[in-house]
Amino acid sequence: MDLFAATPVPVVPSPTTPPPGTGFDLFATLMWPFKWLVEMILVFWHWVFTSLGLPTAAGLTWVLAIIGLVIVVRSALIPLFVRQIKSQRKMMEIAPELRKVQEKYRNKKDQLSREAMSRETMALYKKHGTTPVSSCLPLLVQMPILLGMFYTLSDVKRHAEWGVGGVGLLNAELTKEFYEAKLFDVAPLHVNMIEAINTGQTATVAILIVLVVLMIASQFITQLQIISKNLSPEAKTGQAYTMQKVMLYVLPLAFIFSGVFFPLGVVIYWFVSNLWTMGQQFIVIRNLPTPGSEAAKEREERLARKGKALDAKGRVIPMEKYLAEQQRLLEEAERAREAAPKRQQPMGKQRAKKKQPPKSGDSGNRPGLNPPKPTS
Repeated sequence: MDLFAATPVPVVPSPTTPPPGTGFDLFATLMWPFKWLVEMILVFWHWVFTSLGLPTAAGLTWVLAIIGLVIVVRSALIPLFVRQIKSQRKMMEIAPELRKVQEKYRNKKDQLSREAMSRETMALYKKHGTTPVSSCLPLLVQMPILLGMFYTLSDVKRHAEWGVGGVGLLNAELTKEFYEAKLFDVAPLHVNMIEAINTGQTATVAILIVLVVLMIASQFITQLQIISKNLSPEAKTGQAYTMQKVMLYVLPLAFIFSGVFFPLGVVIYWFVSNLWTMGQQFIVIRNLPTPGSEAAKEREERLARKGKALDAKGRVIPMEKYLAEQQRLLEEAERAREAAPKRQQPMGKQRAKKKQPPKSGDSGNRPGLNPPKPTS
C-alpha cells in the first residue's frame, strides 16, 4: 500500500504531484481492495490484447482493457440484475396494497400513526420478499468498482512521475505505459476536462465533450425505455412515477458534473457500461416486459402473429393450447359460480311480515276457521 511505502525518487526533473506514500488517507485505504481488483482486471486484458499483437503502450490497447473491465464487472452483476427485475415485479404487485396503507394513514400526522404505517409497510415488504433497495443493488455494487477505477486512473500521473506502480499488478513499467497511452494518439486517458482546458489540450476537450454527451444520451434512453414502455397503467399513477419522470431530466446534470471531473478512462468506462445497460434493458423489456405495460402488449401482438400466446404462468405456448386453456378456465369459473351459495335478496318489512307464519290461536284471519254465527 502506498501509505506504508518509502518516499520514492522522482523520475521526472520537476514532478507536479506530491510523492506517493506521504500521510494517511483513510478513504484510499478503504478503496485499496477495489483498486487492486481493478488493476488485476486491467492488467489481464492488457496482457490478452498485447498477446494478440497490439502495442503495449498504445491508447487502443488500454481502451480495450477498460472495455474488458466493463465486460467482467457487468457479467458478474447479471445475477444481481435478475434479482433486481424480480424485485421490481414484486414491488409492482404490492403497489395496490401499499397505496391502501398510505390512504389509511394519509391525514394522520402523529408519531404513533407514522410508526404504524412504517410497520405495515415493512410487513408487506417482508411478506413478498422485496425491498425498494433491491432495485438499486447493481448500481450500489458497481459504484465501488467505478470509484476504484477513478482512483486508479487519478494515481497514474503521480505514480508515473515518481516511478512507482499501483497497489497491485499495475507495476511501474505498466503505469508508465498507461500514463503515456493516448486515445486516437491525442487524448491521454488519465486527464480530465479541467486539466485538459487548463493545459490547452483542445482535442482532448472535444473528445471528452463528445463522450459525456453520448454517456448522458445513453443513460437518458435507458430510463426513457422503462418509463414509456415497461410500466403498467397502475404504476403510472403513483408518486414514484412522478419522481421517475423528474429524475429522468435531473440525472443528466449529475453526469455533466462527473464528466467534468472524471478522467477520460473513467468516462469511457461509464459510457460503455451505459451501452451494456441499454442493451440489457432492451432485451428484458422485449422478452420479459411488465404485465399490463405497453411492451407487454407489443410482445403479445408479436406472439399472436407467430401463432403463439402466453399461458397463465407466462410461458409461450401455441395458440391452440392457449385457446383450450382459456376455455378450461372459463368452464371452471362457471362451475365455481354455480356451486357458490345463492345470494339472498334483501326483503322489505311489509314483505317479511306477509311471509311470517300465523301465530298459534290466531285464526281470525284464516279462511274456513271462523266460528258459525248463531241463527235466530
